Amino acid sequence: MSSRLVGIGVGPGDPELVTVKGVNALRAADVVVVPVMDTGERGRAEATVVHYVPEGKVVRVVFALNERSDRARREAAWDAAGERVAELLRAHATVAFATIGDPNVYSTFTYLAQTIAGLVPGTVVETVPGITAMQDLAARSGAVLTEGTEPLTLVPVTAGATVLKEALAGPGTVVAYKFGRQAHEVAEALRETGRIEDAVWGSALGLAEESIRPAADLDGAPLPYLSTLIAPARREGGRGGKL
Repeated sequence: MSSRLVGIGVGPGDPELVTVKGVNALRAADVVVVPVMDTGERGRAEATVVHYVPEGKVVRVVFALNERSDRARREAAWDAAGERVAELLRAHATVAFATIGDPNVYSTFTYLAQTIAGLVPGTVVETVPGITAMQDLAARSGAVLTEGTEPLTLVPVTAGATVLKEALAGPGTVVAYKFGRQAHEVAEALRETGRIEDAVWGSALGLAEESIRPAADLDGAPLPYLSTLIAPARREGGRGGKL
């Protein structure tokens, strides 16, 4: 029988935001893999997972999560991580991989699944959706993501500030991920496009160090890497104006 690799979204950090299906999948798996950086520090996924499964069931696997400049080093780290998970799949019927947010939204799981397809042919890959940071920030800040016919654009600022500016110049709500190191460029883009007044940013959502503030307060200082920004659509015409 083929082994199963299940990518489970465990939300943005608050353990209470893991779905019931996610908790059941974590508990049903033989082992739960959590990604860690080569520094060895506990990440958000691991911190969330241990609320629901014993630590002895958790396997920490190093991924090059913070390597962006040295492609060879990153590829070598990915290969090593993939082989470690492949070993687990050869020994167990079901291996879960816990990822913050959702496994199909800018997730490490996507690359892992591609690697496993080559290392352990026939592995059944499944995903369990998770609550994303933009949903959590919207709930905590009161920002409405979409109304009526408005589009929603999600931009990783690691793609460059130009991509963000283009999105902000368009209609609808814009959400920016991973912008902490480029907080200054993001603030400039918001001001240039006239979108800063209603925008809000947040980091460490649901955790003790949580910070949620108006984007107008951005002073250009670097923020945590996993910061999230919501710039709501320009809304005119009153209630239901965009239906």
